[in-house]
Amino acid sequence: MSGHGTPIPMTSHPCGPLTGSAEVPGDKSISHRSLILGAMAVGETKISGLLEGEDVLDTAKAMRAFGAEVIDHGGGNWSVHGVGVGGFAEPDQVIDCGNSGTGVRLIMGAMASSPITTTFTGDASLNKRPMARVTDPLALFGAQAVGRSGGRLPMTIVGAADPVPVRYEVPVPSAQVKSAVLLAGLNAPGKTVVIEKEATRDHSERMLAGFGAEITVEDTDEGRVITLTGRPELKPQVIAVPRDPSSAAFPVCAALITPGSDVLVPGIGLNPTRAGLFTTLREMGADLTYENERHEGGEPVADLRARYSPDMKGITVPAERAASMIDEYPVLSVVAANATGTTMMGGVKELRVKESDRIDAMARGLRANGVTVEEGEDWWTVQGLGIGGVPGGATCESFLDHRIAMSFMVMGMGAQKPVSVDDGSPIATSFPIFEPLMAGLGASLERA
Repeated sequence: MSGHGTPIPMTSHPCGPLTGSAEVPGDKSISHRSLILGAMAVGETKISGLLEGEDVLDTAKAMRAFGAEVIDHGGGNWSVHGVGVGGFAEPDQVIDCGNSGTGVRLIMGAMASSPITTTFTGDASLNKRPMARVTDPLALFGAQAVGRSGGRLPMTIVGAADPVPVRYEVPVPSAQVKSAVLLAGLNAPGKTVVIEKEATRDHSERMLAGFGAEITVEDTDEGRVITLTGRPELKPQVIAVPRDPSSAAFPVCAALITPGSDVLVPGIGLNPTRAGLFTTLREMGADLTYENERHEGGEPVADLRARYSPDMKGITVPAERAASMIDEYPVLSVVAANATGTTMMGGVKELRVKESDRIDAMARGLRANGVTVEEGEDWWTVQGLGIGGVPGGATCESFLDHRIAMSFMVMGMGAQKPVSVDDGSPIATSFPIFEPLMAGLGASLERA
């Protein structure tokens, strides 16, 4: 599948029990950061378990364009020979980040405090997404951005020749914005400070510390205060990428709503800034357990066992949990449709500016398949129909969004009639083995 090419209509049929082991790909967030920080270190960083979806491969190409030597050794094993902080060369060509908001925003941050000029573009979905949330704080370092109206790609960034350190309070919870500022701070003298009112995924902070940056994190009355000392010499690392909890969400949720299912998802990263979905599912009454809990590469990891859960109830998901599960709300809404009672999701306006407007996209598809949804700018509710109560039978628009497409494929497994999407090709951006993995568990997925 290719998120850049011909649409691929897909249909998910009601199926029997899902059983077996679901070895989902490596964590996308950690994969992006491994390549970027490896390129900013001095020496060879070795990475195993890298997610080889299109989003991450586009970041690998970008790091090559900035002068790093990035080598694919096969089987998810990669190496990066970095050029050091401030060592990026000016790319000869436009940097195409495909579908990846994470990739483009982090790369913008990494190059913004170096005296080079770079033009960024992406696919049709990425070119609609707002970049001002990143370019505004990068301007404080001295970088300049010129793009399409509304701060959209294609966009050219002129990096700061004489960057200055920045103190920046993130206006909305966004790990991408926070990480872009921290990466820009690496090549600025003095201390760059980022303040978060709500904690977001902290992979950047953990990984910066692992590469040898001087970084502190403190909880204060202002919020979470992250202080980075600029111009370190980053030391190359050996990184084992844990499996992606956002990808694990799909086989886990499918097992919960499909009668007789028992699925083990091994080696999933359970960073507390990412595990909100699993906490929420357990509160709904899901039979979801953690086995073999351990730490790998500074990240908490466990094997997840998900069993069919016919007695799940709708709940109010705490708004403060949104940052720890922002990418999982689409598939949570599918589980909510199979629970009894109402599930209320608030504090989720960030969903409006993802690869698609995910509230609108899911609401349209759920309604088409017989589920009642109400929505506001920052909230939505799903009226549960109970296990097996979703009528199904409709074709949903994926809006070039991988998580929308996969969520509706999960819904079809437990619905009364098949559920289709107009285009499943974007799935390849984050979960290139989704179809064979789900088929191996017992799902019935079909391409038109």
